[in-house]
Amino acid sequence: MGQAWGFGRYGGPEVQEFFDRPDPVPGSGEVLIRVEVAGVNPLDHMLRSGLVSGLDGGRPFPRVLGMEAAGTVLALGEGIDGFDVGDAVFGFALTGGGTYAETTVLSASNTARIPAGLSATVAATLPVAGTTAVDALDQLDLPAGAAVLVNGVGGGVGLAVARLAVGRELRVIGTGSAAKREHAEAIGVRFIDYTAGDVVATARELVADGFDGIVDLVGGTSLRTVAPLAREARNVIAVGDVSVPELGGRIVERRLDRENLERSARLALDGVLAPVINAVHPLSDAPAALATVENGHASGKVVIKVA
Repeated sequence: MGQAWGFGRYGGPEVQEFFDRPDPVPGSGEVLIRVEVAGVNPLDHMLRSGLVSGLDGGRPFPRVLGMEAAGTVLALGEGIDGFDVGDAVFGFALTGGGTYAETTVLSASNTARIPAGLSATVAATLPVAGTTAVDALDQLDLPAGAAVLVNGVGGGVGLAVARLAVGRELRVIGTGSAAKREHAEAIGVRFIDYTAGDVVATARELVADGFDGIVDLVGGTSLRTVAPLAREARNVIAVGDVSVPELGGRIVERRLDRENLERSARLALDGVLAPVINAVHPLSDAPAALATVENGHASGKVVIKVA
């Protein structure tokens, strides 16, 4: 038996609970790992709320929160190639196993070895934020010197996009609340505080002829406000708002496979995709970890150190 943190029914934070569960049995195409570090993401509380229930794997309640982790392989399901017991790995729990737990199962095709020299803490931040940043900027495919606006730069994904864009020698402007300014500017972002005035007017002062690309992490009204700043509507890439095609833009094309995880890990090792980690919580403090992300107060990534 091992401890896990999750939810007994769909709802708000009041449905969250700690509980004991047996170690999951890895099915075909899965690996069982002892979790060392789990990443915390907005999608976690969206799953708990029932907003994206189709992504929870259909497992019975109580369900464990979390979808990305790093740890050590304990057992292999059928049909596994490329992993051995004892390997240090990181990846996605896409079949509903959850990662806020002492043990969990990861999808083998969405899991990679942690390369020597990369910590489990950094590796646990890469499946969501790291690969999303790679995917969004690959989709834009902008040349060095181009101007990109990161709308919602202060969170884990936003800072990953910004850092990778700086590494690609793009001119990076980012929007966020005042509390997010320090981390953004530290990696070379021209920061626009959306609480301090007209975001569009300020952005046009910085890039008068329009942005070559926009990566949106906010959606809704904010996306619609900044989208006209793009020189070409198709170069507005939204990470979460699936209505972006109505504006002529595109939803990010996600690649969750092993190859993209390995690529993100190499970029992290090289310092090009080094995450900004805002806080490291023990599993016993998982409620506070998720609350920070759910309340929008996290600047960078929040992780839970389990082992």
